[in-house]
Amino acid sequence: MYDGCDTYEDLRKMRDKQIKQVAKNHTELNRFHDGLMTQVVQLAQEKVKKEWGPAPSSFSFFLMGSGGRFEQALWSDQDHGIVYESTSDESHDYFLNLGKEISDGLNVVGYELCDGHVMASNPLWCKSFEQWKGQLDGWMEEETFEAVRHLLIFVDARVIVGRDEFIDDLKKEIHYKMDESPYLLKRMLKNTMHVKKGVGVFGQLLAETHGSHAGDVNLKQTAFFPYVNAVRLLALKERLMSTTTLSRLASISDHTLGRSERREYEDKFRKLLHFRLECGKQENYDAVHYVTIDSLPKEQKKELKDMMKKGIELYNHTKKVIEKGCS
Repeated sequence: MYDGCDTYEDLRKMRDKQIKQVAKNHTELNRFHDGLMTQVVQLAQEKVKKEWGPAPSSFSFFLMGSGGRFEQALWSDQDHGIVYESTSDESHDYFLNLGKEISDGLNVVGYELCDGHVMASNPLWCKSFEQWKGQLDGWMEEETFEAVRHLLIFVDARVIVGRDEFIDDLKKEIHYKMDESPYLLKRMLKNTMHVKKGVGVFGQLLAETHGSHAGDVNLKQTAFFPYVNAVRLLALKERLMSTTTLSRLASISDHTLGRSERREYEDKFRKLLHFRLECGKQENYDAVHYVTIDSLPKEQKKELKDMMKKGIELYNHTKKVIEKGCS
């Protein structure tokens, strides 16, 4: 797959040529993204090694956001970080430089820079293991919206290069803190309370009313977020380590969510992943989150509304479970 890809530009050409082969299969597409990003990290390591020498300690490069959840669409932006073993100043400079090289490389290959700077090129997301522990403890103690948002972003971390143990141990730190502070989960719920409606009171799909996507439905906010946010919270409640929405759903206990309900939500979310690839716009990262209502036949409109309603139902159930547990 990567023969002859010695530069980021080579990888970009290969991406543009081969991604169409996996564009309609969610699992194959995300494996493609993983392989591509892993190759970028390896090229970045080689470049940094020539200038800075070998890495001063072991490290892990991890994805967050849709990449961490193995739920990327055809186009994706960057959400990633680095955790390294050593606490020296030399390691700090080295891995921050590596993080910048990786971010630049991913950008060349076709992954847009993150508007919120959730990237390993940002010192906030590139730290030693001990520094990460301190930062996570700080986020869990703070009452600010931003601190809780950062915590929720980190929970989706998934290692693609390096040792899984670093991230596993940091997640265990979060779980341990949650055992001591049961109200932390309620603060996380509050952080995700705003859900954008996709279906109106008369059963109509609610489209964007202005801007370049007027007439389109925002799938990310109206369809995906209710599932992703709800299931993440339930997974945290049960101290699950998995990151994908489907694997989290499959692992949630019958006590929290009945088996038949879980299977129904799994089915709807799987269909939603397929629907985005089948019906969503594909021109660029911004467009990939939208679908034009008028382009959908009656049956697909009904299917989309059903998926949206189920997402809201799941989110409302999650809200009740967490509020009851923290009362």
